[in-house]
Amino acid sequence: MSNKKLYTCCFTGHRPSNLPWGYNEKGINFFLLKFKLKLKIIKAINNGYTYFISGMALGIDILCAEIILKLKKRYNNIQLECAIPCINQTKQWKTYSILRYNKILSYADKITFVSNSNYYNGCMQKRNKYMVDNSSLLICVFNGSNGGTKQTIEYAKYKKIKIEIININKI
Repeated sequence: MSNKKLYTCCFTGHRPSNLPWGYNEKGINFFLLKFKLKLKIIKAINNGYTYFISGMALGIDILCAEIILKLKKRYNNIQLECAIPCINQTKQWKTYSILRYNKILSYADKITFVSNSNYYNGCMQKRNKYMVDNSSLLICVFNGSNGGTKQTIEYAKYKKIKIEIININKI
């Protein structure tokens, strides 16, 4: 395992439509989740992780990227890579979400386009595989449902990387 991969962590989790609070980021449960994520990330940093990869999807990916950027003020040795699944990822997004996404990209240490084409069936899975293949830790927010998050967790198990799960049903 390369030294970089040894200290790399990636994230997976649900989009807002699969979170109990949807797009409303003002409730107590959202803040509890954000706090739990921050604690998991700080634990990873304290265990030597310095490189973090976000898939930049709406929901958990964006939230984790924002947490990393805020933590960079305290831990100046950490870096954020944004793994973009396709060149038109934000095509169907609302303006606010696109502005938030672009702000993160402007502060990212590295931007990787996993595919240099427009959206196609399978580009999100390719992005998830890229993240797991280049990491030794996966931090995820999961509700137990089928979908991309579950597939990413299963792939991480197959690749035998460490997995930290926050069960969204217990927040």
